[in-house]
Amino acid sequence: MASTTASIDLPLSPAAVWRLIGGFGSLPDWLPYIPQSELGEGGRTRRLTNEGGGTIVERLQSFDHTARSYTYAIEEAPFPVTGYLSTLTVHEVPGTPGASRVEWSGTFTPDGVSDREAEELFHGIYTDGLAALERTARK
Repeated sequence: MASTTASIDLPLSPAAVWRLIGGFGSLPDWLPYIPQSELGEGGRTRRLTNEGGGTIVERLQSFDHTARSYTYAIEEAPFPVTGYLSTLTVHEVPGTPGASRVEWSGTFTPDGVSDREAEELFHGIYTDGLAALERTARK
């Protein structure tokens, strides 16, 4: 099993960042390469459409509003992995009032690629996504 984590510190309160990213259907609000998210099964699944028209289906595994965290699994996607499980969390930055740290992590089993290739793929997705979040949050 492979894994990767990316994080970014933002000059906004954790509550403000969570309001932006904490909804399971909120990716289009801050992630420009996901312009559409359709919730299903009472909000337990999301069908994402990327810029190229490709589809990714994800299932919410756990959601904790108080801890500002949710975990989801990929059910359908064009990625070379199986068993994908990811968590998005917003924390306070110790010693920096009014700042937040967003962490995006995932575990997965590479399928047809090396651990390193799969880790680089998702690390790039997480890093690019968090950079997009920073641009959106600063608007």
